[in-house]
Parts: sequence; C-alpha cells; structure tokens
Amino acid sequence: MSDERQTMQVDIVCVGFGPSTAGFLHTLNKSINDENGMPVLQSQAVPGMPLQVMCYERADDISFGVSGIVTEAKAIKESLSAEELSQIPMATSVKNEEIFYLLDSTGASRRSGAVKFTDKLLNMMAKDGAYRLPVIPGFLNKHNGMIFSMGQFMQWVGAQIMGAGLIQVWPAMPVDSALIENQSVKGVRLADQGVDKNGKPDAGYMPGMDVQAALTVVGDGPVGPVGQQLNRHFGMPEGNHLRDWAVGMKAVVELPENSALKEGTVIHTLGFPEPEIFGFMYGLPDNKASLGIFVPSWFENPARNVYRYFQHWMQHPKMQVYLKDATLTSWGAKSLQEDGLRGEPLLVGDGFARIGEGSGCTNILSNSGVDEAWKSGVLLAEGVISLLKNNEPFTKENLERAYVGPRRKSWIHTDNIKAKGARDGFQSGFVKGMIGMGTAGISGGKFKYNETVKRPHEGVNSYEEYFKGIITPSDLESIKKEAFSKGTNLYDAIMDKAGWPKIQHDNKLFVSHQDALLLGGKVQANAGYADHVVFTDEAICKACGEKRCVDMCSGQAIIPGENGVPEFDREKCVHCGACLWNCTRANKENPEESNIQFKAGSGGLHSAEN
Repeated sequence: MSDERQTMQVDIVCVGFGPSTAGFLHTLNKSINDENGMPVLQSQAVPGMPLQVMCYERADDISFGVSGIVTEAKAIKESLSAEELSQIPMATSVKNEEIFYLLDSTGASRRSGAVKFTDKLLNMMAKDGAYRLPVIPGFLNKHNGMIFSMGQFMQWVGAQIMGAGLIQVWPAMPVDSALIENQSVKGVRLADQGVDKNGKPDAGYMPGMDVQAALTVVGDGPVGPVGQQLNRHFGMPEGNHLRDWAVGMKAVVELPENSALKEGTVIHTLGFPEPEIFGFMYGLPDNKASLGIFVPSWFENPARNVYRYFQHWMQHPKMQVYLKDATLTSWGAKSLQEDGLRGEPLLVGDGFARIGEGSGCTNILSNSGVDEAWKSGVLLAEGVISLLKNNEPFTKENLERAYVGPRRKSWIHTDNIKAKGARDGFQSGFVKGMIGMGTAGISGGKFKYNETVKRPHEGVNSYEEYFKGIITPSDLESIKKEAFSKGTNLYDAIMDKAGWPKIQHDNKLFVSHQDALLLGGKVQANAGYADHVVFTDEAICKACGEKRCVDMCSGQAIIPGENGVPEFDREKCVHCGACLWNCTRANKENPEESNIQFKAGSGGLHSAEN
C-alpha cells in the first residue's frame, strides 16, 4: 500500500466535461497550433511542447448528458459551421412550436381556486384535455433554433477535440477537490482509489494524483464538488445564493410509425400533473422523441416523486396523442440550478475560473442553459488565449479583465439581467409565479414580483400539513409506519391514498422505476471509490419525519435505513444531485446547505441517446 501521492504538471486543468468545458476546449483547441502544425501557445509546464491541457470527467463516458435540449444555438452556431452541425447525430432544426395547458385528467391534482376557475374556462376550448395557447411569448420562442441529443452532441464535440491530439479528456476520473494555497488555486486532486465506502484505505489503495496547473477551469455543474468547495472557501457575492432548483427527469422514446409528432416539433406543457410541474416533448430524427418534466424546489409536496409524476404526465390524453404505442429507449435525470444570475458565484480568482451552469449563466426566463454554458466557455477560452499570447499570468485581476469583462458585455449577461428574479413569484404560488414570469418577459425584466426566495428545506410542508383534509392523520400514520417497517417508499402509498390512479405497466413505455434504470441507460459506479452521498449528522436524520431524500431519489439509490438513517447504494445513483437540495434539514454549520453532502464520486447514468 502506497501513501505517496503522485503529482503532474500541466498548464490548464479542467473539471467536468459538459457544454461549457466543450465550448472552452473546442475554442482553445483551434489556437494551440498554427495551420502548419507548429505550436503557437507554448507550454510553461513542459518547455518546448505545445500547451498542456487536461480535462477530467467523473462519468465513465463523455456521452453522459441527460436527454434532449432545445436552444436558439446562437453561440453554438458561431462556433460550428452548418456542415459541422449537420454531422451531429440526432440533431435537427426547430420547425414548429406549441404550448399546451393540460387540464387535470385524474381528479387528484392539487389545484387552487384560481386554477380550478381557469380550468373551467379553458375546458370549453380544450381538445384531448388540453388547451393550446394561441401565442408563444417571445422570451420562450426558439424559432430557427436547434434540437439536440445532449449525449450525442457531447460525444461528437469530444471526438473533434480529442481527434486533434492536443487536448486530453479523461472520463471515469472524478476530481476530489481543488488545491488551494494562500487563496490561490494551484490545480486539482483526483479522488483516491482503492478505498472503502467511507473513504478509508482498502485493498489496492492509491492516493489520487495532484494535477498542478497555472489555471484550473471549473465546469462541474451545479452540484459538482469542486464548485461547492470554492463557494464554501471563497464565499458567494453579496446577495447571491443557491436556493432555487428543479429536477429534470427525461427520456428518449421510439415513436410508432403513425405518430402525430413530427421531427422538429417543440411542445411545452404546464398545468398537469400538478400546476407547478412543467413538461416538454421534442421531435427528433428517425421517429424518436425526447420528453420530460421539471419538478421545482418551490413545489411544496413532500411526496413529490418525479418518476411517478413523469408517468402520470405521459398518460395524459394529450400526451397519448403522440406517445400511444411508443417505447422507452433511454432515461435519465439531472438537477438544474434555477437561481440564474442570482446564483452566480465568484467567477474568477488567482489561478481559477468558473464556467457553465455552476457559474450562474442559465437563463431562467427563456428556460435555456446549454447555449449559455457553451458561450461562457468560449468567452473564457478567448480570454485565456489573449493572456497566453501576451505572456500574462492567470491572476484574478487578469482573468477579470480578459474573461469577466467580456462576459459582462455579452448577450448571456444582458439577457440574464432581464431574467433575474423572474420566477420569484412562485414562492407565493403557481398563479403569482406565472404572472411574474409573464410580466418580467414582456417588460424585459423591468416588472416582476419581489419575493424572498426560501432555502429549499424551509419551503417544504410536512405530510400532515400538505395532505390535511385529503388523508386523515390516522391513515397517514399507518402508511408511514408500514413504509418504515417494510423499508418501502412513502410516495406510492401516499399518492394512491390521495387519489392518484396506479400506473399500469406495459413493459414498453410504462415500466417500473428500476426497469427504467436498466432500459434507459447504464449506471456505472466503479469499484474502489468512496460514497459520494453522505448524511452529515445521523442524529438529524433519525429525527427527520419526512425522509424526502428517499422519495425524491431519481435512481432509488437512497432507501430507508433500519435505525432511521437512510442508506445509500451508489450502484443505483444516477448523479442527479436531487438529494443535495431535497433534504428537509439544515446543515448545522451552514443553514444555506442541507444535512446531505454530494462529494466526488465515480459513475452516473448515461446513454448514447441521452
């Protein structure tokens, strides 16, 4: 057993291979050598060699994205030619857009008096239980945009980057932490291997390598351990926070030959299965579709299991117009940071820069994040190239001038200023939220609700509060006792009791949650790594009556434990990160965080289609 930690010197090290890092590396890659193959950007770490750039990704493949995306693709189209875009598998242009308000088809949906009144009005004009909005708001319009499979897009871009032989991208290599010395980031430390679930040395122990670099590019997403570490160490800018989240659960399906959904069609839904839950469906090439729902942190139901709600959404009569006889081929889930600009961390410091969703670039008004993430990576690459050519170090001051300055002048920032706070009205209910988004979008961000955004663990009701008048206290107590004694989930029994119809599985589109894990992709958790989901204070878990982390787990990787502390099975974890912000108990040391920590870990779910 060796305790010696190896080190490696490079010029630039990147954490996470998502759209932002892809945009960064794709742009940087074109400037390392000239047209004759001679180095333009010289390495300081390895003199006489071209710039040394490494990228580490925790997933065991670079096609780890979760299902389809629709985007204006402004930045992507600036980087890629029309010919290159045509080479991306499963990509197509947006040809038609529709928004449907879905009426309650079950009678079990929780709807306020205002929503019920709206239902009655729209029911007279509805078809298949849905009302088609006559106008799409300009801020939601993706006309002339593109539909992508995230997995196929990332795989294609990754092949272009690595094919040049100048940049190395290493999947299945989780980064544990940033190396911080004297308030400067000096590189990263890879996760230890050959350890037990608690991170203690075991057979085959090998300490994670220290990769020292002049610049560390952090693009590990909203729940990435390095991004979280930097937020804790350097703090957030005054007034900024990470409180608004959503779980996006998505799938790719094979449509029947006679499906009404045509390639290039974009459909968005609201109103069902609960008013707070939004849905989407995109027509892909080759008779396939990408579809899914988003369940937000301000949805107060403690039994909000996303997978079951997803199945109810697919069963809605309007969705069945398109999905009847469809077959599930791929499935996945991901947490979305929905604070937008208010969630922006410190973008740069001595030796580091932040890009992508974790840098707060998502536009929460237009529901767009991939193109913004790509653009943030491009802007950083352009700044880095300028600094390298002028032989200027990667100090906070230089990175502010070369990257943050241009980012502040770019469309991603000006658009996000308009979007800032656009969803705050949802803190007081669905109707106020919709009015707030509408007025913010129409006024360009000048008018919106000013509501205090609650921390996620402050916004959830107890089962007793939420289901008062629907499930009696005695029935609820019996349901909870039975679930805890049998080690089963609460949400199914509670939703059954609340009047939601049971899901009838057909082993095609409607399959069990566990079968979705098997059919919809691949969960890979390499041996020898520590558990990445950690319950910080077990006493807090024992006293928790909700156990919402169990109900919200996208992969059923968190289950009730014998002593009241949930148990984690990383072989089922899809790395969606929902547990991080769905815990109902605050961290004792930091009330902005919960009692669950999401650390560095191997694996996750991915598919070639996702």
